[in-house]
Amino acid sequence: MSCDLLPTELPGPHYQGDVRDVLDYPWDLMIAHPPCTDIAVSGAAWFKEKRLDGRQQAGVSFFMKLAKADIPKIAIENPVCIMSKIWRKPNQIIHPYMFGHAEQKTTCLWLKNLRPLLPTNDVHQEMMAFPKSQRERLHYLSPSADRGKLRSATYQGIADAMAEQWGFM
Repeated sequence: MSCDLLPTELPGPHYQGDVRDVLDYPWDLMIAHPPCTDIAVSGAAWFKEKRLDGRQQAGVSFFMKLAKADIPKIAIENPVCIMSKIWRKPNQIIHPYMFGHAEQKTTCLWLKNLRPLLPTNDVHQEMMAFPKSQRERLHYLSPSADRGKLRSATYQGIADAMAEQWGFM
């Protein structure tokens, strides 16, 4: 089942609401993608303001609520963020190019009772032939209403690897 405050874009079971409403269900596995807006190091220029108004602590608390959930297997996905210092370093750092997408995007995985993902289609060499602006397309996106959504999307190759490698453990 997917869970988000927003409606699903894909068919299948979906709970539209706060994940905290369903954390106590007897889940076997949770793959969480908590908001990174207030904890990602890419927003470090605004950390002082976010600490003062409580947004950063709210982001940390939400992340930790997911991390400490009573679920046997947990993966939490986020970009490089303050959780590496506040809680612990991630178990794994992956990039889309490891899973067939010619793009760089540092993605951290904090894992509980899950093995690190094995790359499924490493296209790093091919990607390196592209200009930096193309390899790091998401970093260079112009401001827009959907910029955050585009930057936070999970690549299909990564989602497939998670399903194949963790779904049948």
